[in-house]
Amino acid sequence: MPQRPPLATRKRIHWVARLERRFHGWRERVARRTGRAPRVVPFPGYGGDGWIRVVGRVLILPPLSTKRGRDAGVRGWRAFLGIPVAFSTVTVTIAGRTHEVAADRGGVIDAVLPADLAPGWQTFQMSVENGEPAEASVFVVDPDVRFGIVCDVDDTVMVTALPRPLLAAWNSFVVNEHARQPVPGMAVLLERLAKRTPGTPMIYLSTGAWNVAPTLTRFLHRNLFPRGSMLLTDWGPTHDRWFRSGREHKETNLRRLAEEFPHVQWLLIGDDGQHDDEIYTTFTSEHPDAVAGVAIRRLTATEAVLAGGRQYVDDHSAAGVPWVTAHDGAGLAQRLEKVNLL
Repeated sequence: MPQRPPLATRKRIHWVARLERRFHGWRERVARRTGRAPRVVPFPGYGGDGWIRVVGRVLILPPLSTKRGRDAGVRGWRAFLGIPVAFSTVTVTIAGRTHEVAADRGGVIDAVLPADLAPGWQTFQMSVENGEPAEASVFVVDPDVRFGIVCDVDDTVMVTALPRPLLAAWNSFVVNEHARQPVPGMAVLLERLAKRTPGTPMIYLSTGAWNVAPTLTRFLHRNLFPRGSMLLTDWGPTHDRWFRSGREHKETNLRRLAEEFPHVQWLLIGDDGQHDDEIYTTFTSEHPDAVAGVAIRRLTATEAVLAGGRQYVDDHSAAGVPWVTAHDGAGLAQRLEKVNLL
């Protein structure tokens, strides 16, 4: 059963967050009475020499429909039906060694654990309440690697027009996942970049909710994007605000990557429909040695209108790194070639 954290470690949280927790608690009790049990849904993580970052979520999932084929389209709203199980103790088994980590109040697992794994994609197991272990994957970065890729998702690899609330809701909750459109040329660009240097870490950093991680994984695979680790966020209220800050999520994880991999220079890829340009500008000024370059996809005129306009920084002369822009992956590839980043 879920375990609450010690009283001394609890924070006074926003009343909306308390209401949300009570609602999910009620849903959990109802689900358990019907015999449904929680399970761990792992997400692709990353790691370095002697450690890995384990990410996942503990959920009670809705029953699978026998009427839907394996390859049938999935409506976005179905990804949000899982019931998060707060403060669960999760058993993580890495190369025969067992660890116990605690999920947060949203059921999210995000922990750094010791691990002696070879570079590249590796697997380990995660389980909760003595349930069936789920196989998780992690990309271990070789200490000799000096180049990595951080890529936004919304309007960078997938056309979503996310900043506009009604369209965001439509794309997230209604649109069939097979109807989602990739940004032209981005899959080819990222695949070329990933193959340019063997062992290149690929990080998909997005303000999207963890709920859509399985859908995003299928979208990337179906459209031939390179496999990568995922850093999404948990939508909803925090202890002091109604909704989490997507910008803070990106800034925090960029700084963390710079600290965890001081030997890696990252190519930062985003778009001008949100705050990527500004976020990358700030990060580059703070950590100039951690950035190999920046590639910003410019939205089309129609996409810019749907997204509520463009947001960009006019002057990048002080960045000290190559800074390229184009409307699609092919255009970005040409400009990255000219600055010897492809």
